[in-house]
Amino acid sequence: MKIYILKEKLHSAWEDFVQQSNNGTIFHTLKFLSYHPKGRFKEHHLLITEKDNIIALFPAVEEDRAIISHKGASYGGFVLKPNLGIHRICIMVEHLVEYFRSAGYKKITLTQTPLIYYREPNQYIDFALLKAGFQYQKREVTAVIPLKNPEPLLTFKPNARRSTKKAMREGVEVKISDDFEKFYKILEHNLGMRHNVQPTHTLEELKRLKRLLLDKIILFAAYLDNLMLGGIVLFVANPNVILAFYISHNNRYQQYRPVNLLLYEIIKWARLQGFKYLDLGTFTLNMEPNWGLGRFKENHNARGFLRDTYTIEL
Repeated sequence: MKIYILKEKLHSAWEDFVQQSNNGTIFHTLKFLSYHPKGRFKEHHLLITEKDNIIALFPAVEEDRAIISHKGASYGGFVLKPNLGIHRICIMVEHLVEYFRSAGYKKITLTQTPLIYYREPNQYIDFALLKAGFQYQKREVTAVIPLKNPEPLLTFKPNARRSTKKAMREGVEVKISDDFEKFYKILEHNLGMRHNVQPTHTLEELKRLKRLLLDKIILFAAYLDNLMLGGIVLFVANPNVILAFYISHNNRYQQYRPVNLLLYEIIKWARLQGFKYLDLGTFTLNMEPNWGLGRFKENHNARGFLRDTYTIEL
């Protein structure tokens, strides 16, 4: 096996590999990572080859002689070729650790894609990381809705079912929208009021992502007549999974239950599009659960999968 730093001439090969890989997502693509302004990160993207064929990618950035995969995306870590066996994956991880150790780096931190994102689910990479000396830095819980049932209301718990039906009776309508400015005002106010934080992306960054990725970034919005009550921004992560990156509503209109109806309509839409899972994102932060948020997501038939971050001192 050999490890190479990504050069510009291999950009298209990188993007093609992500699309054909076992566990690649939109967050591993150079197109997504390019939305960050130049100079924000010092990139150190790697290709791992065997007999001149790419078998894995490792998107990463450098920071104070540490490697982070990836600081500018939800997921980083190894993007793997399908059908890689446990022996080759273990050797690959050992090679990568030695590559960074011999280059004088002091630490590697990476966040692997959760199991639901795999076309062929297996946990060889988790085993290989721990065998090579990585430890869990944190294990967050992400709430995932399986998209099996053609009638989502049958899977909702009674409270969520009642709220969804109430939104329908009140005349709330859900549709795909391009009005990111209006949604962003709702999002910014909601996050500031509830958590005293700003959205992960600025409005301009979100609009730039939409321009770059087009149909991979979708805003579903709930309206009462022409008034936007709330919305959910979806990232089409890969053919298996869509991720609800932002979920927000205007608190003044909470009685109309727009988020319940949004989830109902998105689940129906996503199932028809052929996706297997709707990832609602984490309800833990540094392994501290937000019990109320967890219950809300579980009421819509979500169940928890681990989003693991590993680290190793070199």
